[in-house]
Amino acid sequence: MSAETSRDPSRTDSAYDYARAHGEGWVTFAGVMLMVVGVMNFIGGISAIDNANFWIKDAEFVFSDLNTWGWVILITGAVQVLAALGVWVHNPFARWLGVAFASLNMLGQLLMLPAYPLWSLALFAVDVLIVYGLIAYGGREDY
Repeated sequence: MSAETSRDPSRTDSAYDYARAHGEGWVTFAGVMLMVVGVMNFIGGISAIDNANFWIKDAEFVFSDLNTWGWVILITGAVQVLAALGVWVHNPFARWLGVAFASLNMLGQLLMLPAYPLWSLALFAVDVLIVYGLIAYGGREDY
């Protein structure tokens, strides 16, 4: 189906172009934030594995310890960086990979609240925006 036949005939060209540009902006924003969160998770994972002073010492986790969660967010961060690159080249698989790993990171950050509460909540909020941008605007036909 071409872009001409998929458009609603009651919409003007300027309204259609605005909606398309608005959605493209959200997808680009989600890709940039996915890259930023991925880099933060990668660096945070390395620091957690190394027991750096950044994390709260003797934090009690629901299960496992800081080193295990360090590996989890390190791997999550690496996949998020790769997914961000795929989102920028409009790969549909990368978009769904970004949604999946942003969602997993939301859960992981909530479970890491004892180690660094404000940092975890900030990354959780950014992940919510990433999932919204990729789901609400990433699935358009012209994407």
